[in-house]
Amino acid sequence: MKLLTLNAHAWMEENQHDKLKQLAAFINEQQFDVIALQEVNQSIEETPLSVDDLAAYYSADPEVVIKRDNYAYVLNGLLSDAYHWTWAPAHVGFAKYDEGLAILSKTPITATVSEYVSSIQDYDNYRSRKIVGIQTVVDGVQSWFVSGHYNWWKDEESFRGLWDRTIELLDPLAPAPVFVMGDFNNAAEMRGEGYDYVMQSGWSDTYSNAAVRDAGHTVIKAIAGWESNAEPLRIDYVFSSKAVEVQSSTVVLNGKTGPVVSDHFGIAVELEL
Repeated sequence: MKLLTLNAHAWMEENQHDKLKQLAAFINEQQFDVIALQEVNQSIEETPLSVDDLAAYYSADPEVVIKRDNYAYVLNGLLSDAYHWTWAPAHVGFAKYDEGLAILSKTPITATVSEYVSSIQDYDNYRSRKIVGIQTVVDGVQSWFVSGHYNWWKDEESFRGLWDRTIELLDPLAPAPVFVMGDFNNAAEMRGEGYDYVMQSGWSDTYSNAAVRDAGHTVIKAIAGWESNAEPLRIDYVFSSKAVEVQSSTVVLNGKTGPVVSDHFGIAVELEL
């Protein structure tokens, strides 16, 4: 099983269309089974798509309207083989986008989850946070894959409460394997904060369990939300609800393994259930 997670920073990148094509080419080459994306934007003022345009789309929320420039939709159209996918918005992003989360899957989606994990649920407040997940069968095993984009440990609404709510939502999905993938805004290097809290909750870090792994850093400079950062950080993860056999965890889309397409690098994980 091959997984990819990436904070896409959608439509905010210079040379965005070129980078989108580069990301599609990388996915075509690597053939990931499931892809989790964060900061997946669509213009609020853009034209809605018709039902006929959304053959591969599985709705996680019947009230969601997919616009013509939805980043996940455009990306999927560039892939050699279209993925099954879902998307849901969490809040207004960068003053002009519906900012949300997406999951793309090679295999058909059989169920979804789309819920707020923050108590703040003001669509105009970027601290309104959701998770979006799918159920699908990969390598003969029915599993859940969830995309999340979380607050910082020291925030108006701390990561701690968001993770507690995430566990509350995902616990009923057991005993199926569950993977939470995404931008956690909590550095593994910081003791006593978000990363340690996830570990103490009984979840496994596929990076730590990988037989082969690199430094794991997905942010190496100052970016939005980390404006004062001057050191490499590991803030993007693939966590699993139970320990699994992980062959490798690799930083990708970093200019070494794949082109740089976002202000975050991606994480590719290869594992067996």
